[in-house]
Amino acid sequence: MDLRKLKTLIDLVAESGIAEIEVTEGEDKVRIVKHAPAPQTVTMAAPATYLAAPPPPAASPPAPAAAQPAVVVPEEVKGTLVKSPMVGTFYRSPSPGSKSFVELGQAIKPGDTLCIIEAMKLLNEIEAEIAGEVREVLVENGQAVEYGQPLFVIG
Repeated sequence: MDLRKLKTLIDLVAESGIAEIEVTEGEDKVRIVKHAPAPQTVTMAAPATYLAAPPPPAASPPAPAAAQPAVVVPEEVKGTLVKSPMVGTFYRSPSPGSKSFVELGQAIKPGDTLCIIEAMKLLNEIEAEIAGEVREVLVENGQAVEYGQPLFVIG
């Protein structure tokens, strides 16, 4: 099934009230499930006749935004950014120890495989949509990537 179709289905589920969708196209079958937020726990005070345990310590405040890893994007991009179409793990080669799909300075054409993103045990090949030269690789091999995160600069 085409990655663009999958992206469209994921967006449809995210934007609508649909909790789950399953699509079969030929031999391909895809099931997308939107998880509901975890239910909140309700606690009630103990009756006054019992000794109450001390209250649990207050939840620690969330870590400052600076503690999260920052996505490094060149300030002045000279070329086209290839962004991740999904959340997953970025791989430059088809298997450990084998040659990378693309190297810096390599000329590419539309349809050439740039990398693989593993999501939910599925290996998704990310293909070039434009012709050009690989100017920069912005992600390390084996690194987790987010949707829309820049992966390559093609010039």
